[in-house]
Amino acid sequence: MEMGIAVKALAALAQETRLTIFRVLVQAGETGLPAGQLAKELNIPNATLSFHLKELTHAELVIARQESRFIYYSANFATMNALLGYLTENCCIGIPCSSAEVCCDENNS
Repeated sequence: MEMGIAVKALAALAQETRLTIFRVLVQAGETGLPAGQLAKELNIPNATLSFHLKELTHAELVIARQESRFIYYSANFATMNALLGYLTENCCIGIPCSSAEVCCDENNS
């Protein structure tokens, strides 16, 4: 992942409402949720939700797809995993981490 893409994704997630939306979409899995259901679950006005979804989509963290008259939003797991990999690629003195225990092991420092 390029640094510019990572910065854009991190900036999009550095806002409470967007982070909440993204976490709900991650929990929903690949099928995602229709915008109306997402607005209802999070008690967010449609216009506000639309603004935040646009920001998350622009950062490539969310994918939108239309089914019939509904727009479903889902987390872009490829981008999420690439971001996690980017953030952890240099931990543990360059040894890729497989768990928090490895990253936090005091013997590695």
